[in-house]
Amino acid sequence: MAVKTGKIHIGIGGWTFAPWRGVFYPEKLTQAKELSYAASKLTSIEINGTYYGSQKPQSFRKWASEVPDGFIFSVKGPRFATNRRILAEAGDSIKRFYDSGVLELRDRLGPVLWQFAPTKKFDEADFGAFLDLLPRKLDGHILRHVVEVRHESFRTPAFIALLRKFAVPVVYADHATYPAIADITGDFVYARLQTGKDDIKTAYPPKQLDRWAERFKLWARGGEPDDLSRVDKTPAKKQPRDVFAYVIHEGKVRAPAGAMELISRVG
Repeated sequence: MAVKTGKIHIGIGGWTFAPWRGVFYPEKLTQAKELSYAASKLTSIEINGTYYGSQKPQSFRKWASEVPDGFIFSVKGPRFATNRRILAEAGDSIKRFYDSGVLELRDRLGPVLWQFAPTKKFDEADFGAFLDLLPRKLDGHILRHVVEVRHESFRTPAFIALLRKFAVPVVYADHATYPAIADITGDFVYARLQTGKDDIKTAYPPKQLDRWAERFKLWARGGEPDDLSRVDKTPAKKQPRDVFAYVIHEGKVRAPAGAMELISRVG
């Protein structure tokens, strides 16, 4: 009997990056065709422009039309919602974000990533108030949310318990300085691989890519890698989970190659 497993979506951050021309994109490919080309090689892309400012409904519609069936975008929530002293006051910014047309991505819409500044410390009441503001359903669409926290104060069982209460995952950050939190707190897993190097053709060495691919497959089957750091040692309920993973490192020239190598390993 086949083992039940979630879907694994692997990609990069954004699709417009001049140094990818001639490395990832063919030299003569027009910029207008970059998204469709990237989507033919990857299974997901994290949209970053939404973090900095509002996009138009027609942009979301256009992007959705340029990618194949089964391709998923994750979307960064606006910084106006997360970069504030009192998170409980983010309601208007969250509403404006969803009113901007993000639902025009339709079945291509994956998780919304809410990213917090490295200086933002854990405040249980205020963070809980923020999670409570996140809509679960809009116009018949089930919405998925994930948070990326980058201050060590979040490495506490109280944070994990709060996320489990709202069933919101935390990003697993493979990063030099951000806290690595592998606790499963929702019904999908989201990883951002940020220690790749441009002097390695595939961003990560082959053995590391092998290990990451095995972790993705284990997460998708409902397991938990025993070599990643968790705050709360209580095992999560074993159930198939979708996995979203993005190769995003500082130079990022080799990120697409790393993502494609991972896709070949989990296929």
